[in-house]
Amino acid sequence: MQLVHETRPAIPRDRLIRMHEVERLSGLGKSSIYELMRAGKFPKSIRLHARMVAWPETAVLAWIQGRIQEGQQ
Repeated sequence: MQLVHETRPAIPRDRLIRMHEVERLSGLGKSSIYELMRAGKFPKSIRLHARMVAWPETAVLAWIQGRIQEGQQ
């Protein structure tokens, strides 16, 4: 007997991180993060609530990797 398994594409897992973790990961302060966001040089935040935002962790980590690569050139 042959069983047929349905294959679904894997959904990449990500998590949302808050400002304190973005600061810790990036080494930047809050005002620098918002300044870079306005200039289009840092990932945009996602509004979770009227007074709460977060960033996709993969976007922040990709930004960090980009900065590392820029520094090695």
